[in-house]
Amino acid sequence: MRFHVLTLFPEFFSSPLRQSIIGRAIEKGILTVSLHNIRDYAEDKHRTVDDTPYGGGAGMVLKVEPVVNCLEAVRKKTTADKTLTILTTPQGVRLEQKLVEKLAEYQELIILCGRYEGIDERIRAFVDMELSIGDYILTGGEIASLVIIDSVGRLVPGVVGERDSLKSESFADGLLEYPQYTRPVEFRGMRVPDVLLSGHHERIREWRRRESLKRTLERRPDLLEKAELTEEDRRFIKELTEKD
Repeated sequence: MRFHVLTLFPEFFSSPLRQSIIGRAIEKGILTVSLHNIRDYAEDKHRTVDDTPYGGGAGMVLKVEPVVNCLEAVRKKTTADKTLTILTTPQGVRLEQKLVEKLAEYQELIILCGRYEGIDERIRAFVDMELSIGDYILTGGEIASLVIIDSVGRLVPGVVGERDSLKSESFADGLLEYPQYTRPVEFRGMRVPDVLLSGHHERIREWRRRESLKRTLERRPDLLEKAELTEEDRRFIKELTEKD
């Protein structure tokens, strides 16, 4: 899978893209991340990429010409049948796991990093999707683009070694993940639940499912509205709520 990132600060990505699972996937050629400096596509000798907003107001606005010039140049380089152009913006649709899975179906993603006080409104006409990673303000879209690359990239076959681990993670099935333990069995009076030491796979599966439901009910009850629940799940949730 290939990612194209349109940014004013390509050096921002130099360290994060060399680390951990994503870094190894890039080294192996499973993932490709191409960085494109919007400033290289400015139309004046000063390489101007922003200007004051019409109508007045604080801050600077990202200009339409260099952004669209950069976008069009990148699109000429794409060869994939399935390509999507994304604008990172607080006004976009919220990035959630189901959407991440849909994005992973594309062969190439073009990610435009928003900056400054905002973007020229006309830029929106040249993107396919506007995406937000949460209801808070960042200095720019570079961090958001790294979140997209990480969350989508790890779903590409070959990036994560154990495919089964993807199925049990938080949000993979609409629920928060169950508690995890490793050695030692006991630490400062805190002991690993006996069921996990039993070797009884069905009991372990049932315990993990119930703990996942319990944790989701306690911390993110809103997720239960969208999660795929069995009748057994619903009975267990009912028992928990009636105890409270």
